[in-house]
Amino acid sequence: MANEIARTPATPRQGVLDLGIEVERVVAGVEMGVLENGIPYLTQRGLATMAGAARSTIQELTQEWEAMQQSGVTPPGRMAFFKDYLSRNGYDEPRLFIEIMSDGSPHYAYPDLVCTAIIEHFAFEAQRTNETALRNFRNLARYGLQKFIYDALHYVRPDPWVHFQERVSLLRASAPDGHFIVFHEVSGMIVDLINANLAVNDKTIPDISVGRCWGDHWRDKGFDALYGPRITFPHYYPPSHPQAASNPQPAWAYPNAALGEFRRWFRHEYLILKFPRYLLSKAHLLGGQDEAARIASMYQPAQIEGPQR
Repeated sequence: MANEIARTPATPRQGVLDLGIEVERVVAGVEMGVLENGIPYLTQRGLATMAGAARSTIQELTQEWEAMQQSGVTPPGRMAFFKDYLSRNGYDEPRLFIEIMSDGSPHYAYPDLVCTAIIEHFAFEAQRTNETALRNFRNLARYGLQKFIYDALHYVRPDPWVHFQERVSLLRASAPDGHFIVFHEVSGMIVDLINANLAVNDKTIPDISVGRCWGDHWRDKGFDALYGPRITFPHYYPPSHPQAASNPQPAWAYPNAALGEFRRWFRHEYLILKFPRYLLSKAHLLGGQDEAARIASMYQPAQIEGPQR
């Protein structure tokens, strides 16, 4: 929501993305899917099929990777290959898969980058390479695993700008007279996220994080007494959002007198202290640690150099 939701208390799990499955099917004997944020994946069973390996072998690789990441020591052999391959492509997560909940049970989705590395390993690097992996690697080298999965599942990734533009249009004149709302003030940050290819859609709404943190700051500082009380206004989501089913939701609007304090807090506290953690906690889901770190660094204070001698 554009602001802190008026009747929703803060919880320790705020800002954590509950990622689900957009589509999953078995195609030509390979179990594959796409997560809600557009990341294509293979299940462990599907990856074993594509790599021409036993599922137990994929499980062993997964456990070795976790042990290596925990210890910080890269052993020689296949882990050295995976560490080099994945690090060069910006992947340094503690696990090789994304764990999500599906029908109440843990579900392990191996993202396309990890799958490509494992298939290449069994095509060229393993002690016992196999023709299945070699054939699939050659096909994927021409086609790309992401496009392969998208086409196999008839999945079309939605335009990331559509959701943002719909909300801009709907919320343009929604602030009560004499008040501001958080969405209008953080739209530049949302644009940065979209430009960085991070999913901003009906399931990932960054201004919720800002609104809740600002609401905590407002209460902690007793700003009702200083600037006047905040008020609620009816917030509407666009029809393309599932949240629209419960329109309108009450959201906070803040007195314009506090706008200077909000901008100070947003620039010097949220973007510096909370935004990097918000981004990096989702990096493996939304677009990569390198890109997330780059965006976060855009808001770090510039270092002032002393005079040259």
